[in-house]
Amino acid sequence: MALAVEGLVCIRGERQLFHDLDFRLASGEALLLRGPNGSGKSSLLRLLAGFLPPAAGRVLWDGMAVAEDAEAHRARLYYLGHQDAIKPQLTAEDNLLFWARLIGQPAAEAARQTAAALEAAGLHRQRRLPGRYLSAGQKRRLALARLLVTPAALWLLDEPTNALDSEAVAWLGSLLAGHRRRGGIVLLASHVPVPLPDARVLDLPEGVLA
Repeated sequence: MALAVEGLVCIRGERQLFHDLDFRLASGEALLLRGPNGSGKSSLLRLLAGFLPPAAGRVLWDGMAVAEDAEAHRARLYYLGHQDAIKPQLTAEDNLLFWARLIGQPAAEAARQTAAALEAAGLHRQRRLPGRYLSAGQKRRLALARLLVTPAALWLLDEPTNALDSEAVAWLGSLLAGHRRRGGIVLLASHVPVPLPDARVLDLPEGVLA
């Protein structure tokens, strides 16, 4: 299992954010995206998720261009952007159940995984609370809890520590570590330190990979 980009170019409006970008990540590896606002971190994640087309270059999964089967690529990834994608009228529990059932989980298994994810996220007591009443930190934890009910090989996370306290950041670190132990791949954009040891680093817009 491997993700690779070859000669990637991203243009937004009339501005080129990055060009001739190349890297490869194998199972268990992580890449930390760094750079100032507007450097292209979010655009790169959206491009890898298939939400934006590259101006040039290719994104490959196990050597095959993801554009050849966009549906299969969407099924193998989880994208978390700046918005938490929490339905305000649904309870915390029903928000997770919705996503678990959407990927075809049987009702009983979806309920079991949802309960376990809410417990892990520290949201068991808020499980009956509509999404609109959750705090910013609780909404972020609920969005991250989706990682536990919608398994995906590739995690694309944009500023995932937003609104999280230190305990929740430590929990995120355990999620990231567990995913990598299972062979998953992580790309994470952040302005602040994150618990992602041994991650490679890509500084944008310079395009320097370490």
